[in-house]
Amino acid sequence: MYSKGLAYLLWLLSGFGVLGFHRFYLGKPLSALLWMFTGGLAGIGSLYDLITLGSQVDEANMKRALFDAVSFHTASSGRQNWRYVNDGSARVVGEKDSLERIILKVAKKNGGVVTPSEVVIEGNVPLEKARQCLEKMAIDGHAEMRVRKSGVVVFTFPEFMDDNSGFENL
Repeated sequence: MYSKGLAYLLWLLSGFGVLGFHRFYLGKPLSALLWMFTGGLAGIGSLYDLITLGSQVDEANMKRALFDAVSFHTASSGRQNWRYVNDGSARVVGEKDSLERIILKVAKKNGGVVTPSEVVIEGNVPLEKARQCLEKMAIDGHAEMRVRKSGVVVFTFPEFMDDNSGFENL
């Protein structure tokens, strides 16, 4: 991991950033050479670096952590699987769950009752695909189509259910 203190020290030792030693340290050799040959872009780039050096170190540390994670994940499984999270960052995660696995997770969480809409929310899949998969699971005998007293059609997984009340018999 890169150190902010060392980055600022190198900035200072390189003639207030003019020689770009701090940029070499942060893994930016091309801009470091540009700084070296142009006097830190006539001092303007050096001033910019003074103001933004802390965030540049943070960015370099994030890139390093991401590279390490990808290297570890690729070495351990031979595959990469990226997902973007709400904060806009990317991270490597395990294998993507199959649609059937997502459905079963939703069923377990909801006491054995699943609707296509819940699968869409949980699995980020199209509604029609969720409905088709649930119907196939019912046809194959893994789930049952049931009707709530309100008239809503749901799919149930008896192995996750504690109570059958609240449903009409078909």
